[in-house]
Amino acid sequence: MSSSVPEKPALEGLEDKWAPVWESEGTYRFDRQKALTGGSDCVFSVDTPPPTASGSLHIGHVFSYTHMDLVTRFQRMRGKDIFYPMGWDDNGLPTERRVQNYYGVRCDPTLPYDTSFEPPQHGGEGKSTKAAAQLPISRRNFVELCETLTAEDEKQFEDLWRQLGLSVDWNLTYRTIGDDAQRAAQRAFLRNLDRGEAYQDYAPTLWDVTFRTAVAQAELEDKEQPAAYHRLAFHRVDGGDIHIETTRPELLPACVALVAHPDDERYQDLFGTMVTTPIFGVEVPILAHHLAQQDKGSGIAMICTFGDVTDVVWWRELDLPNRTIIGADGRIIADAPDVIVGDAAHAAYAELAGKTVFSAKAAMVDLLKESGEMIGDPKPIQHQVKFFEKGDKPLEIISTRQWYISNGARDENLRSRLVAAGKQINFTPDHMRVRYDNWVGGLTGDWLISRQRFFGVPIPVWYELDADGEKGAPIVPSEASLPIDPSSDTAPGYSEDQRGVAGGFEGELDIMDTWATSSLTPQIAGGWETDPELFDLVFPYSLRSQGQDIIRTWLFSTALRSELEHGTVPWQNAGISGFIVDPDRKKMSKSKGNVVTPKGMLDDHGSDAVRYWAASSRLGTDAAFDPQNPKQIKIGRRLAIKVLNASKFVYSFPAPAGVSAESGATVTEALDLEMLAELASVVTQATNALEAFDHAKALEVTEKFFWTFCDDYLELVKERAYGAGTPEAQASANIALHTAIAVFLRLFAPYLPFATEEVWRWTHNTSVHTASWPSADELGVSAEPTGLFSAVSQALISIRRAKTDAKASQKTEVSSATLAGPALIGAAIDDLKAVGRIHELTIVEAEEIEVRDIVLVEAPSEGSA
Repeated sequence: MSSSVPEKPALEGLEDKWAPVWESEGTYRFDRQKALTGGSDCVFSVDTPPPTASGSLHIGHVFSYTHMDLVTRFQRMRGKDIFYPMGWDDNGLPTERRVQNYYGVRCDPTLPYDTSFEPPQHGGEGKSTKAAAQLPISRRNFVELCETLTAEDEKQFEDLWRQLGLSVDWNLTYRTIGDDAQRAAQRAFLRNLDRGEAYQDYAPTLWDVTFRTAVAQAELEDKEQPAAYHRLAFHRVDGGDIHIETTRPELLPACVALVAHPDDERYQDLFGTMVTTPIFGVEVPILAHHLAQQDKGSGIAMICTFGDVTDVVWWRELDLPNRTIIGADGRIIADAPDVIVGDAAHAAYAELAGKTVFSAKAAMVDLLKESGEMIGDPKPIQHQVKFFEKGDKPLEIISTRQWYISNGARDENLRSRLVAAGKQINFTPDHMRVRYDNWVGGLTGDWLISRQRFFGVPIPVWYELDADGEKGAPIVPSEASLPIDPSSDTAPGYSEDQRGVAGGFEGELDIMDTWATSSLTPQIAGGWETDPELFDLVFPYSLRSQGQDIIRTWLFSTALRSELEHGTVPWQNAGISGFIVDPDRKKMSKSKGNVVTPKGMLDDHGSDAVRYWAASSRLGTDAAFDPQNPKQIKIGRRLAIKVLNASKFVYSFPAPAGVSAESGATVTEALDLEMLAELASVVTQATNALEAFDHAKALEVTEKFFWTFCDDYLELVKERAYGAGTPEAQASANIALHTAIAVFLRLFAPYLPFATEEVWRWTHNTSVHTASWPSADELGVSAEPTGLFSAVSQALISIRRAKTDAKASQKTEVSSATLAGPALIGAAIDDLKAVGRIHELTIVEAEEIEVRDIVLVEAPSEGSA
């Protein structure tokens, strides 16, 4: 499809004009047959981040996804066959929370499925989001609502990505909750289980009491919270007291030891002795451990099961008993630990049972004050507390049975293999590799993948029930039967009436952490085990593009799964984008409330302008954005408009009669050859920069020369291009101008896909995005730039300045002028005379370029004939 040159080119409407054309022409479609013919070396495959389909995209998505699209478009024009899928990460807690708020419901797995269920609300505006105000519904009804809402969100996301101009093959889409994704995730888990990499364990677990689910190490974030130190007296056998300071007095019933640093002289004689706890009178040992801080409080701390992650380390390394007292609901459990004996101790514990940790703390403080075992008043402090990154309350640590996948934390061989894998991946910028290395080196526990939620990929196991109904060994399905849901599908070898009865089976109710599915995006999109031919073409992928904040989650977990399953890295390159920060240099995020949604920006300024803003920042560099004054977007819009107008201007020049490129005419004029030589250098620099994933530098060098071309070269040669001179000189200008525009359009195509497509189609029937990337050789110049163009440009500036100083219009004719400068300027004297309207121009050789002795043609006096 070609398009005629409009009378007034405009950016408005180009997205709606060209996006459907690209789709109908298959501009971005993966050509599998071509890929098979050329082999995997001819394929550029992209492991696209599947955005979380739970609300709206934000400006950070536009930023990083544009970076990915720039290099992909470049590689397409370099002749690579592009495998560029798009996925939707539609399972997990963000989706569940959105569904709860949107529809006013919550999941209660004990309820039966209601075939005629209608949600109480749509939209959730102004409605309470508290659980008590939400209607309980069955798991199946809840999952159906999740699927409905995510499908609506995904359509909106796709529309926005199309508006932005992502060159995705929209035939290659997947959902992380879809059958293919579930099949891949469950297959990988079963193989992990078979190789001993997946296992179940009863252990301390980071727990979000709001969502009632386990949380992995990678999902933590620290928040500063108010607290207070309470000084408590533990009692020595000899009658003395040891004072400790704690922010968690409510955990006294769970105390299992006191701990001090082995070098702390104050406690040397006490290590190995026993003390009794206040209120409850339970004997606990005094132990030594290097993690105890001598300068914190009294230098000795109580170990409880469990107040924080350090308690877990001490509990594990010192081989201490587990006396967990906090339940899954975040309240103190009813049954006191066995070591609490006596009526008084049980009565004290009864004061805590059933209370939240906040209320239990207040009750315990009252008990301690009454007993005289709290010394002084609490001392207020601010300290860092761990939260689930999507949670509203501090995490607790409770003991539960969960599923884990080995990640190198307890396997030094695997850890070293993962470090080696990081060295095989080309990180851009390279310093981002340090974040990967630090994460691998700092892992303290295996990857907890089970979640006590509802909308996700089911963990594909059942359990045998013995004669007493106790849970026994796992029962696994065959890979051929996947995907399965153990909560509704019958275990192999059993009938459904044996579910939940002694001698029968019980289905696993937990689902996988969303990262356990997203970590397999290369396998899901590439048809692992279902389409071996395709998988061999695209895997390992060419590029993973993502934000720096998910190196520890998505990037690491994908590398882990690839190492465990394939023994190789999942991609050759990892492009890491920076953050978007507000004018105060604070990271933009939904949790901070300073996020900007991109739809309005795209509508107001145009997609090319927004892409330009994103492309102006190098990978790994944070970009400031002020929605009230988006300067860089305005600059991008100005550039896109200039591409339209400058191209139209070039195409308006008439071709000289009988002399053209088709008739054998060539570029002959020195200034034209010099401009093309400069442009050849730009092509080389831009190409090298994009090969190195430096899209910002490629844009910078191209844009800088484009404005010089428009401001200086076009002005210098326009009179000649209109026919002021010989036909051969006119043809030289005409060919050079058309050649330059064709090159500029292709250099700008990854950045300004809509404006460049509009102009390209004025003279072509096919897309600029499937045209060949420009090369220096096609410009037909072998010599290096001599400096003529820059010198003549400086001379033009001097001529303009001389007229301005004389308070004359630039259209004023000049009778004579002397131009000082290098002798090579003489090669363009005719163009300078024409643009400056100079009748007689004398050039004198000098180092500095300046106009001397300018004589303006006098305007005719008023009333003269």
